[in-house]
Amino acid sequence: MTQIALSSVGVEFGASRIFKDITVTIGEGDRWAFLGRNGSGKTTLFRLITGTQQPTEGIVTRHPGLRMALLEQHRDFGGATTVWEAGAGEFADLLKLEHSLAEQANALAVVGEAATPQMLARYDKDLERFDHEGGYTFPPRVDAVLQGLGFDAEKARTQPLAQLSGGERGRLGLARQLVSAADVLLLDEPTNHLDLETTKWLEDYLKATQKTIILISHDRAFLASVVDHVLHLEGGTAFAYTGGYEAFVQQREERRLSQQRSHDKQKRVIANEEDYIRRNLAGQNTKQAKGRRKKLARMARLSSPIGEDAAMALRLDVGERGGDQVAVARGVTIAVERRTLVSDFTATIQRGEIVGFIGPNGSGKSTLLRTLAGDRDAESGELRLGGSVTPSYYRQDMAQVPT
Repeated sequence: MTQIALSSVGVEFGASRIFKDITVTIGEGDRWAFLGRNGSGKTTLFRLITGTQQPTEGIVTRHPGLRMALLEQHRDFGGATTVWEAGAGEFADLLKLEHSLAEQANALAVVGEAATPQMLARYDKDLERFDHEGGYTFPPRVDAVLQGLGFDAEKARTQPLAQLSGGERGRLGLARQLVSAADVLLLDEPTNHLDLETTKWLEDYLKATQKTIILISHDRAFLASVVDHVLHLEGGTAFAYTGGYEAFVQQREERRLSQQRSHDKQKRVIANEEDYIRRNLAGQNTKQAKGRRKKLARMARLSSPIGEDAAMALRLDVGERGGDQVAVARGVTIAVERRTLVSDFTATIQRGEIVGFIGPNGSGKSTLLRTLAGDRDAESGELRLGGSVTPSYYRQDMAQVPT
């Protein structure tokens, strides 16, 4: 069943055209990736699909009654005060009803046989509604998603939402979308703020769900694991591919090669015709030359094939050669607010080595890097850079980027 269809869609902002002639059909249960360089219009496509923006040209159709959940960069958790309430999202009314049922049950227990028919009728009606709307089934789903994304589901019931860091709020926003009863999940960079374990959990979850998935991501391993369709935005339009990420890469190259061959063939035909016209326009074959000139003028020119996207060039210049020991750690302990993150750590990084810090969210990776860069002190031990080593630190919050 077709859930969403875009036909010859284009978007312009003033004199700037974002894209044109995009046609794609998204079926129930499909898992799509919208790929393209930054600024190519991926997020704009999300807005067209949800109806928050209208196309300049073309038509967007949605199946009647289709429910969509959009994971955005800025999350609003409404009036939720605890992590669990925020994760439950659209089930907030059921949570209120659950609390009301508990209060009614306590009141009925107090009055006993003196309970009025109105009290009993209200309790029966609310209990029936709670059951009908999934009141007994949604809490285990919320627990499972929170647990899968690295939260303690039991602790989340009382943990204040205000205690969460930016990264934790990002994961909670994702949990809120996954828990929802939407038919289509639109996920914009869902692996941001996820570690390796939670990313793997998300891959398995998305592959197992019956919902339709549309996602934007630059994580090639994640894409290869999850998607079965790709819409690639390039050259001011988009091309749809059936198959996973690896199939997309292969099909894209085959399409580009076919376009290149057709373009080159047409160029040779045009060159031969123009040569014939030049040589015969004033000679005995002038009639044929003029006829070919008219035919050539009417020929539709093929566009130049879209090539590889330009890659960023990165050059790291070294002002002064440092020593062979780049960094040294001896018995280092690092803690935050009395919680020990790293204990008795000893290691040496040699010149030329490439070292990755990996581990679950909250295990201390960024804190260790900040300590090494000199932004904070270790609780004990020695952590220092080698002689004549000047660090360049790209922070997670991009605080070093000028505003």
